[in-house]
Amino acid sequence: MRRFLWTAVILLILIGLAAVARRTYVLTVVPSRASVGLDDHFVTQKSLTLLHILPAAILFLLLPFQFVPTLRARHPALHRWSGRLILLIGGVTGLTALVMSFTMSIGGVLETSATTLYALLFLSFLALGFRSIRQRRIAQHREWMIRAFGVALGVAATRPVVGAFFAARRMTPEEFFGIAFWIGFTVTLIAAEAWVRYTRIRINATGPESASGFQPLRESS
Repeated sequence: MRRFLWTAVILLILIGLAAVARRTYVLTVVPSRASVGLDDHFVTQKSLTLLHILPAAILFLLLPFQFVPTLRARHPALHRWSGRLILLIGGVTGLTALVMSFTMSIGGVLETSATTLYALLFLSFLALGFRSIRQRRIAQHREWMIRAFGVALGVAATRPVVGAFFAARRMTPEEFFGIAFWIGFTVTLIAAEAWVRYTRIRINATGPESASGFQPLRESS
């Protein structure tokens, strides 16, 4: 199950990084007059788009390593400093997502409602994760960060859904973008919550002494 989870995570990260690379190329290399369709929608808000997607790419690259047990155990200082950077760029990514929700929506109210809700959830999970680690509640910190990671992966999960709608050719982007965002973010958040509950049961099953320590946390991350 862990192998399946990491395979899915890596696949979504690659999708997200590919989307960022393509969008960055269009916005910085391709002349604005050559952009068409959905690309033209982002060209009109070039600075805001780049301020959102470039930190998001760094987030995609850093977050998986926070859950690697050996890296946490051998390099705790690196884990802490990487976590601080994640909180910083995560805040930028979440706040710009909120602005884009109301200024760059393609799918209208349905898309805006999805992106607004999940941007707020992402920022809330980061804040709760930060509060937990400040209070030395390691297990709770880990769970909040898994949920934040799940929301972050949601933006990549929307891409295959959007592709499926394009292939079907039954609806316009204005009609299906909102549906795609609701599906993508909801699926990854449900998956994150399922993993939180699954690993919580495993930790509790090891007994109170192990559950309060660092070892079971490493084993089930």
